[in-house]
Amino acid sequence: MEPFNILTNRAVPLDRANVDTDQIVPKQFLKQVGKTGFGNYLFYDWRFDSQGKAREDFVLNFPSYRGRKILLTRENFGIGSSREHAVWALYDFGFRAVIAPSFADIFYANCFKSGLLPVRLAAREVDLLFDGDCEIVIDLPNQEVSACGKKFVFEVDSFRKNLLLEGTDTIGLTLKQESKISAYESSDTLFKPGPAPVA
Repeated sequence: MEPFNILTNRAVPLDRANVDTDQIVPKQFLKQVGKTGFGNYLFYDWRFDSQGKAREDFVLNFPSYRGRKILLTRENFGIGSSREHAVWALYDFGFRAVIAPSFADIFYANCFKSGLLPVRLAAREVDLLFDGDCEIVIDLPNQEVSACGKKFVFEVDSFRKNLLLEGTDTIGLTLKQESKISAYESSDTLFKPGPAPVA
């Protein structure tokens, strides 16, 4: 997972509220093993018609928005089932941050486990970002978003923030203590095999 520090990029404006995880990545594409490859199916039913042809009126298909790393959207993003694949699809497609007024709790937590920064801003601040196609600077260390001459502060849990800054997750954090864990296991009789029971 790549560390997240300061991201400077423009946003893809997805002007929809209550975006469900089944729209982010439909259930028929959840059979893959691993975290990669889901970007092909991101917003599949909105990006493609029934023949698999790209819909010209969907923002992710606009040529001018290709390569953008920030998704700008409305309230309650990521509602529905708790599938981690939704975050994997956004990350695999190339997004590194999602800005919205609010997120579903489980989706929000899943973002930090996969290197995607969810940024909560007030609805009026999100409105300002939708009004202008400005370059956006997301400064995680200082918890600030700058764009169009404005600066907004966002809140983030310090533990989750540090995981993103280090580019790791809770498993990676545990593995950093592997030598201490091994030393404890070798010294504690609970982990040592005892004598075979007498029949």
